[in-house]
Parts: sequence; C-alpha cells; structure tokens
Amino acid sequence: MAISRDKKQALVAQMTDALTSSKLTVFAQYKDLSVADLQELRRAAREAGVTITVIKNRLVRVAMSQVETYKDTDTSALEGQLLYAISSDDEVAPAQVLDKFAKTHPALQFVGGFSDEGLALSAEDVKALAGLPSKNQLIAEVVAQLLSPVHDVTNALSGNLHALLDGVEAKAAA
Repeated sequence: MAISRDKKQALVAQMTDALTSSKLTVFAQYKDLSVADLQELRRAAREAGVTITVIKNRLVRVAMSQVETYKDTDTSALEGQLLYAISSDDEVAPAQVLDKFAKTHPALQFVGGFSDEGLALSAEDVKALAGLPSKNQLIAEVVAQLLSPVHDVTNALSGNLHALLDGVEAKAAA
C-alpha cells in the first residue's frame, strides 16, 4: 500500500530534523533480519541514545537536499533496503550499536554513513569508527590520566604517615 503525500512530507520533515542535529548517521542493509531482530536492535539503540529509522532512500535524498550540510553529499550508496542509525549526542554510538548487533546477527551489513560535516563515509570507515571508544569513555580516560599524579602523591604521603603511625604505636606499646 502506497503512503500518502502528507505522510511522505511528514517523514521527510522528521528525517530532515534528525539529519540537522545528527553527529553521525550510519546506514546498513537489514535484508534477512526478522521483526524480532529489528526490535532487539531498536531496544539496544535506544539504550545508547541512537535512533533507528527505516525509510525509503528516495525520501532520505529529499531530506538531505533540504539540509545545507548534506546538499552536495554523494548519495550513490543509498540502494536497497536500508536502515538508518542516527545520534545527535555521540559521534560513534550509531556505528558501535550496529557493529555490536552485527556480531551476533551477520545479516546486518554496513553500507556507509554520513558525518555531521556532510562527508560520505564508506563501510570500512564506519567499522573503524565502531572500534573507537565513546565520548564518555575518552573523557573518563583523560580524567584518569590527569588524576594519576595526584593519586601517586597521595599514596606516597599516606605510606609515610602509616610508617610514622606504626613507629608511634610500637613506642607506645613498649
């Protein structure tokens, strides 16, 4: 059953909004996945702050033409049955969610992606992004590195204090 013009316009408007705020958009083929598999993927994506959308490629092209960033982006890879993973919060979350899901469901195949700068990414680029730590993980690693000298100094000072206390306790006991 064909969808009405109003429904198509609503889908294009929704996709335009998603692309405007997107940090990364990843698209993948989902040809042999069951409805239950797609529900599982959507649940995992929702937990990671990623939106999964299944929409006709033609409507995605129309939406991209309405966003200044994506007007000149190559859309030749948008062929076949594709799902779109979009995140407005994290630059690598869509790639990570799909990559993790693809490890247990090999029917999901990366096709490519679009960066927030309007660059078309290949499937290899998306897989490389999936291997990167998330933004929060990187922030935690930087904070841990910055706090490392503080912990070292604290441990050294507390070691000396423990030795002093042990000496005082030994004298008091004698």
